Amino acid sequence: MKGRQILLMFLISAVTAFGSIWTYNRFFNKNEYVIGSAQNGLPANYAGFIDGKTSGIPADIVDFTKAANSTVPAVVHIKTRIPAKKQTNGISRRGSNDLFDQWFDDFFGNGYGPNIIPEQRASGSGVIISEDGYIVTNNHVITNGGEGVADEITVTLHNRKTYKARVIGRDPSSDLAVLKIDGNKFPFLIYGNSNNLQLGQWVLAVGYPLTLETTVTAGIVSATGRTININRRQSESPVESFIQTDAAVNQGNSGGALVNTNGELVGINSAILAPNGTYAGYSFAIPVTIVKKIVEDIVKFGDVQRGYLGITYAATEDMSEDQIKALGIPTNLEGVYVSGVSPDGGAASSGIKKGDVITKVNNVAVNSGLEMTAQIASYRPGDRVPITYLRGGKESTVTITLKKRGDVVSMNIGNQLGAELTTLDKSKARQYGIPGGVVVNSITEGGPIGRTRMQAGFIITSVNGQDITSVEELTKILANVGGPVKVEGIYPGYDGTYTYPLNLEQ
Repeated sequence: MKGRQILLMFLISAVTAFGSIWTYNRFFNKNEYVIGSAQNGLPANYAGFIDGKTSGIPADIVDFTKAANSTVPAVVHIKTRIPAKKQTNGISRRGSNDLFDQWFDDFFGNGYGPNIIPEQRASGSGVIISEDGYIVTNNHVITNGGEGVADEITVTLHNRKTYKARVIGRDPSSDLAVLKIDGNKFPFLIYGNSNNLQLGQWVLAVGYPLTLETTVTAGIVSATGRTININRRQSESPVESFIQTDAAVNQGNSGGALVNTNGELVGINSAILAPNGTYAGYSFAIPVTIVKKIVEDIVKFGDVQRGYLGITYAATEDMSEDQIKALGIPTNLEGVYVSGVSPDGGAASSGIKKGDVITKVNNVAVNSGLEMTAQIASYRPGDRVPITYLRGGKESTVTITLKKRGDVVSMNIGNQLGAELTTLDKSKARQYGIPGGVVVNSITEGGPIGRTRMQAGFIITSVNGQDITSVEELTKILANVGGPVKVEGIYPGYDGTYTYPLNLEQ
């Protein structure tokens, strides 16, 4: 009986206590809502991010160690050397013919005789992309001011082994170059997909900045498709669609790797915005989608096979509003204004006209000429590409077959000369032992070439003593001459140089 009374008293006390707590929380303890908390559940934009948890950190913590360790062995240090050279204007000291005076000028200069350009050395980075030693880097890393190639290029691996490198090919438009070192079983990076990059995604920059040994920095993707007009310094037809990151990149990082956290190559570090010459917060990399296509072209064809729409466009991004209005271009334009259409290009045959505004290339939005050019750069001549454009406020999409730039130009100069002309492939030029030329594939009877004894298969290498390596160069030369023209060249398989006179006035 006594035990039952104790148990009853315990139950009454427990019920009373719980009741008191519930009453207090229900009526007296008013919790205030805290801004930024998830006490009422996660907002929609966090769906799938923290797996339903309202506190703590994501389960997939980013680890850079594996990506860094797999990347470092395949990133190389590139050093270039251009020997000292003597320049002269050919004028003797004070016009003197005295041998002592000329020797004096040769030795001391004085502004009248030859000047010595001192030896130049530079360094950058590169990425091994194949087991047998192909390396991709920036064109500006291996050239003198983006022009002549360095006389000597050495490559040092992370294990400190050094190799002599040779240039396989380069593309100033995209600022890319391909080198080759002899050997096998080299470590190399595999391609990722830069089209899958997302804002805020972690990336690593690996290279040899400021003459330091292999250096790894981390950052996030700040933007994609950036254009900063830097490639105009070395090309009249620049291609830019940079990945912008805040990974620290300095001089010497050029040509190095930008990789994702899986260790896959997603870009080649190329430029920085640096008012003071060093890293100021933003760096830019060439997307691997462009890198892959250009490398394949250079290795397979010896040159970049770049498709062209056959249009000219107004670079409105560089104009003021008054300049845009003066040209009759709509303001607040979202797209690329077509200012001209080549009659023999793919755009004309598909119905694109002057005044149209191209808004998409293969369903990817483009807002500037450089963005459009970068999209087209990932295709080859002969590829069919959907192009979306506006005309009179109505949107239309057509499929354009891209043409080779030389083919578009050659149809005009070819009609003028009465022949079908193409630029000689660089690999064949090396085989023939010439810098380049223009192949005469067929000859029209009655044209300027048809009135000579020239045969199909002839390769034009010079006009009036000026060397030419492409149809574009031939066009430029002939645009400034008239009347009799002396054409020189070779026939593959036959010795000697052949000369033919052309009369362009007939």
